[in-house]
Amino acid sequence: MAKPEHVTLAIQGMSCASCVGRVDKALAAAEGVSEVSVNLATETATIHYLPNATSPTLLAKVADAAGYPATISDMSDRKEQAERRDRKAAETLALRRQLGLAALLTIPVFLLEMGGHAVPGFHAFIGQTIGHKASWIIQFLLTSAVLLGPGRLFYSKGFSALKKGAPDMNSLVALGTGAAYSYSVVATFLPNVLPNQVRAVYFEAAAVIVVLILLGRYLEARAKGRTGAAIQKLLRLQVRTARIERQGAIDTIDIEALQVGDMVVVRPGERIAVDGKVIDGESHVDESMITGEPLPTFKSAGALVTGGTVNGVGSFKFQATRVGADTTLSQIVRMVEEAQSAKLPIQGIVDRVTLWFVPAVMLAAASTVLAWLFFGPDPALTFALVAGVSVLIIACPCAMGLATPTSIMVGTGRAAELGVLFRKGDALQSMSSVDVIAFDKTGTLTVGRPELTAYHVADGFDPDSVLASIAAVEELSEHPIAQGIVRAAKAQNLVMPKVSDFKSVTGYGAMAMVQGQKLIVGADRFMQRENINLGELGDRSAHLAAQGQTTFFAAIDGKIAAVLGVSDPIKPESKAAIAALKSLGLTLAMITGDKIQTANAIAAEIGIEKVFADVLPAGKGAALKSLAAQGQKVAFVGDGINDAPALAQADVGIAIGTGTDVAIQSGDVVLMSGDPRGVVTALDISRRTLANIHQNLFWAFGYNTALIPVAAGVLYPAFGLLLSPVLAAFAMALSSVFVLTNALRLRKIPAAIDSLGDPS
Repeated sequence: MAKPEHVTLAIQGMSCASCVGRVDKALAAAEGVSEVSVNLATETATIHYLPNATSPTLLAKVADAAGYPATISDMSDRKEQAERRDRKAAETLALRRQLGLAALLTIPVFLLEMGGHAVPGFHAFIGQTIGHKASWIIQFLLTSAVLLGPGRLFYSKGFSALKKGAPDMNSLVALGTGAAYSYSVVATFLPNVLPNQVRAVYFEAAAVIVVLILLGRYLEARAKGRTGAAIQKLLRLQVRTARIERQGAIDTIDIEALQVGDMVVVRPGERIAVDGKVIDGESHVDESMITGEPLPTFKSAGALVTGGTVNGVGSFKFQATRVGADTTLSQIVRMVEEAQSAKLPIQGIVDRVTLWFVPAVMLAAASTVLAWLFFGPDPALTFALVAGVSVLIIACPCAMGLATPTSIMVGTGRAAELGVLFRKGDALQSMSSVDVIAFDKTGTLTVGRPELTAYHVADGFDPDSVLASIAAVEELSEHPIAQGIVRAAKAQNLVMPKVSDFKSVTGYGAMAMVQGQKLIVGADRFMQRENINLGELGDRSAHLAAQGQTTFFAAIDGKIAAVLGVSDPIKPESKAAIAALKSLGLTLAMITGDKIQTANAIAAEIGIEKVFADVLPAGKGAALKSLAAQGQKVAFVGDGINDAPALAQADVGIAIGTGTDVAIQSGDVVLMSGDPRGVVTALDISRRTLANIHQNLFWAFGYNTALIPVAAGVLYPAFGLLLSPVLAAFAMALSSVFVLTNALRLRKIPAAIDSLGDPS
């Protein structure tokens, strides 16, 4: 069976939530499509499909057929993004020009018709000079220019959508302004058709509505440009050229020509081109734009560097290990793009409502007109026209379509700036409702660089010889504890013997043949499994564990030989992170393979009360199940290969970015730095973003629910109030601007490092 792939299409012509619903419906119905997410804020559609059933080109044609031209997009492509940015800037400029022209033409219309309400005697002055008939003709000419010029788009798209039986926002505007304009034309040129008491013109309403909606769209376009600022900022971190050393000569080449293995030369103050490994030289590198860490990191031979970060005052050479789309920066851009285009579960409610919303509004407008005609006071026709147009205009569902995606865009973008990547869009919503957070210990709460702090041998064994043999075996292991033993042996200049028949036993330890003897190294459970008596070293182990040291044993030819104590320093940021999470009312747990005494000592120092100790990698899932037993949502934070299953099983998997690629790919959220306070930042951003979405949806739905009846005239019988179509247009434009402005507040979310203090 073919593996699903995904593609992002840039969609043109979407103006409201109804457009989103139609594009979504058309693409979802296409053959081979398994999932669709259409985003009004980014004007994109992300589609998961089976490559043997369809293709990106065919999917673009499906969107075209639905009335929305589409092109294949790559958000991480710098050139394409530059072109997209230029195109959006040109569209914004064109909107500003259309707005300016429409306003220039509308001002005389507005003054001629409404000036009498502001200036006493103005109405009589018009009658005595040019005459009211001439005034109406001038208004007709200017309004016609507004509707056929800057407002033409509403009619071409609106009536086209009506013809297809899929009305949208443009249809509502076209019907509303068209009704006001047509009525006014009849009153001007066929006055005998209408009774005297209802003979009036509403040219100013049609023209002002177009101006206000163009104003709203212009403000939307400007605000949308700011919502995508995070990706633009990330893309600007990519350099265009790199200085490489080949055969002793240094050449400057385009970044696209850089290959894995090339030797890149970095001068003071330069931005690092791609990911690599330092070969020669040393310097401090500012990695804050990738990890959110404020302090520069020291780099010397063997250290890893990341493309997009900034070198300090030193200089060095590094070998490129990842280029092009494989670099960390490119992957971050891709993750942010995917998160921003994601459809949260809450969006499903909006989609279901907006699909029928525009037809329902048209029905409400028609019912309003009929109600006024049959039951309204004289002049009933005038009241019917004003109320019907107001309902059509005020109910445009722009704000509904923007409510969720704009908040997601800004929230995930701000998270990326703070070193938190939401790899999966629904994690943004899931994270906000987490009840329990479980932490892996090593490398997550601790530094992940254990050092040998205690060492005792049984009677009859030589300490140096045994330690050299243990280190020889552990050198073949990737486990952090193993590397700590090796460092201790090397520090004592011990010569490590040759090892054969090495075998790693997951969750227990390792075994091998060393100088003709069988050496077993591992936890006490490994010794028990091999029926090895611990003797007095068992008591020593208990004493060391009570001090917070991780202990394990070595046995040679079936006899206990040594007990080793290893300490992994607790990260200085861990206590602040745990305290902050506890203050938010969360239940916290630690899952570790350490013995219960060691685990309890470390948990007590950090401030965690719930401990799962002596847990094998396969047992982490069972620990998470027990935490979720009461229906609670559980997040798991880990960094190692053996954390991948738990990260995948948790409601939200939070991977430490300094860990393994396997762990990162298994996580729903990635913390680019090793700072556990990033969990607080992720939770804070998630909760604030969801709250922002709820505010936007409340405004969008509440606004329509409250004002449609007002526009229909429900207040007229009691208070004599009837909403003007002009005020309806102003309120509609204001609703979209409010939603966008509210979402943009998320750009100011502070980092946890600011609110919790920097321990450094």
